[in-house]
Amino acid sequence: MLPPESIVPLCLFADATLLLVLYGLIASGHFPRPAGSGAGINPAILWGSLVVALLSLAVALLAAWRLVPWYAAVIGGGLAILIAPLILQKFTDRFVDGNASLVVFSGTAAAVSVILAVLLRAPS
Repeated sequence: MLPPESIVPLCLFADATLLLVLYGLIASGHFPRPAGSGAGINPAILWGSLVVALLSLAVALLAAWRLVPWYAAVIGGGLAILIAPLILQKFTDRFVDGNASLVVFSGTAAAVSVILAVLLRAPS
């Protein structure tokens, strides 16, 4: 049985996992860079959002390790991984292929990870 105090961290972990998988799917579409594309802000956005996403992943994994039973984390994270491609299909190609999607998904994952970090620091 899942302890009641693990429900919120589990939902946040599954949410962070979903956002990070969506980010990974979108970022993988940006490699290799299309021929003829300018060297504008695109590389900075791509690599900056990648750093934010990796830091968010580290915080989410640490929070899940400490706050969620392993069996619940596997189920919640696995469900998020499986459903991510289905959710990604609902977004327009213009959004997915643009820079906004990288910023939106890495930024939202960072916000969820900050909430998880606050839960980690909360006294038990």
